[in-house]
Amino acid sequence: MIRTPICDLLGITHPIVLGGMSTGTSVPLVAAVSNAGGLGILGVTGMSAAQINEQITAIRATTDRPFGINYLLFRTDDASFEAALTAGAPVISTAWARSDQDLRSYFDRVHEAGLKVIHMVSEVPEAIRAAEAGADVIVVQGTEGGGHVGWMASMALIPMVVRAVAPRPVLAAGGIADGRGLVAALALGAEGVLLGTRMLATHESPLHPNLKQAIVRSDGHDTVLTEIPDIASGQIWPGAMARALRNRLIERWAGREWMLRRRYQEEGKAALEARLAGDVENAPILIGQDAGLIDAVLPAGEIIHRMIAQAEEIIKGHLNLLIQPGSPTQP
Repeated sequence: MIRTPICDLLGITHPIVLGGMSTGTSVPLVAAVSNAGGLGILGVTGMSAAQINEQITAIRATTDRPFGINYLLFRTDDASFEAALTAGAPVISTAWARSDQDLRSYFDRVHEAGLKVIHMVSEVPEAIRAAEAGADVIVVQGTEGGGHVGWMASMALIPMVVRAVAPRPVLAAGGIADGRGLVAALALGAEGVLLGTRMLATHESPLHPNLKQAIVRSDGHDTVLTEIPDIASGQIWPGAMARALRNRLIERWAGREWMLRRRYQEEGKAALEARLAGDVENAPILIGQDAGLIDAVLPAGEIIHRMIAQAEEIIKGHLNLLIQPGSPTQP
């Protein structure tokens, strides 16, 4: 078993966390991840207080393990945030705050309710800001990830953030889909991983089956950083681009974003309808480069167990064999 201090902090068995993707999570997926020993997180941005209470009640009915809920802070209203605190989800996950938002005011309220705070960042200054505001765990997301990301890759960004916020624990995200990614994250100083794209291609994911198969077919090279999905939905994300599958929707508007801004209402509605219908070519499909590592739609629990088994095999086998007893440590 791979166990890091973050497991004790969050009350989980395996150092694996589900990304709180607003349209990519569901009660069944959250419960499956938590029941498998990870931490399931439900994206609740845009939900009313009543809806949040309903969702948390449903999660509690399907798992007795820790779980969390996720807010996009730039789109979070006070009533919705308060609902989560009173409903008692053990972990509150946050991301993408505007520069004028006071993180400490959010995090203090979470701590006063006896809950833990996880905050996602994509650059070192934001990590320091979150740590100084009192986040219990920092998630550092590399640009390889799907959905909304920054510009720096995980290989450099993870150890930079680990150093900047030490001794606060760090979770790694972006481009991680299997045990190899978990081992790499641990080697870079993280205490666990957060998974997005890999968990979209699961039996429990709420994505349309066609979109899940698009992830399986992707080689990772067919993703791009773009503003098109956000322009179509009429949203402005603070400091983020969207990594999405390059399909007809993206190609139709690439270089014509100015025109899309004039037609975003009708195009946004069409994109949403395409997503719900499973239209792979005309829906915004926000996935990471690690889609190239995903070759099947699997149960979420099986993914976690496979990841841990593979990571253990690498650590005990290949990496262990690299250390020669009695070999000199100095040149």
